[in-house]
Amino acid sequence: MLGYGDPVADAIGLLRPRTVVGPSIRATGEWALRFDSFPHVRIGGLVRGSCWLILDGQEPVLLREGDTFLLGNPPAYTLASTPGADAPAAQALWDAGADADTGVVMIGPESDDDLYLCAGHIAFDDDNAGILTDLLPPLVVVRATDPHGMRLGQLIDLLATEVGIAAAGGPLVESHLAQILLVYMLRAHAAQSARPTGWLSALNSDGIGAAIRAVHADVAYPWSLRELARISHMSRSAFAASFKQHVGVPPLEYVTQWRMSLARDILVRDTMSISELAWSSGYLSESAFSTAFRRVVGSSPAQFRKAAHRAPMAEASAAGPHA
Repeated sequence: MLGYGDPVADAIGLLRPRTVVGPSIRATGEWALRFDSFPHVRIGGLVRGSCWLILDGQEPVLLREGDTFLLGNPPAYTLASTPGADAPAAQALWDAGADADTGVVMIGPESDDDLYLCAGHIAFDDDNAGILTDLLPPLVVVRATDPHGMRLGQLIDLLATEVGIAAAGGPLVESHLAQILLVYMLRAHAAQSARPTGWLSALNSDGIGAAIRAVHADVAYPWSLRELARISHMSRSAFAASFKQHVGVPPLEYVTQWRMSLARDILVRDTMSISELAWSSGYLSESAFSTAFRRVVGSSPAQFRKAAHRAPMAEASAAGPHA
């Protein structure tokens, strides 16, 4: 099981992101749209204008031109010109369709001074989605004035340009731009957060970050607390305490959880036998691997693989024959 040796790249690659960009919104006058809750991540930004973003249970947040935002497993929320505007369901407008040439939904008459918001939804494989979504608050906002803001604004502008043209390879470019935006937003969130945010925050710590990167570079290595502390240039007790403070779990528990995340992915895709998977996960025997897997996942590797293969067949059977 080879990775990039970079935890962010490894996690996003493991999550098999599926990206849907747009429709973008252009709006004038008084307007509002109500969005249902949804899983995983929505990311976007204001190319032009300003609007309010209102998550259920939270104070309204004013977004201005050049600001970018990320919603992590958010509750229902509203985008609006003013906080008190009536908000019909966005899905009805979506169902009516965006402009076929520009991929934009219009609200009100077209104007050079209208709001222009570009956004996309990124979904992940459910089995491992918590690796990332558990680290995120419902809302992250990066202002245009933030040190990361200019680069994020440029990416939003580029994404909006791709959405607005029918160029060859457009969907591929849009998907990759949305994932690049996600990485930059994660960097910005880790840099601006005043509280620990799991392994994402820990990457900014030289010692703890070095240990996490080492684990990702060679997941099959027989990692010990002593070895990880040596890489971090810390004593074992100081390393263990600092790691748990940053990441939320002890160092060797993190190693096990990451190994099991990779193992779940491989079992779903059925690319190794269980004995091969045990060895590549750093275990000397299949029984030791199975014990660790059952403790983390709640079932044996064989049971997990069987259930994963049964689910697509059940879905296909429920769908019935196609014309």
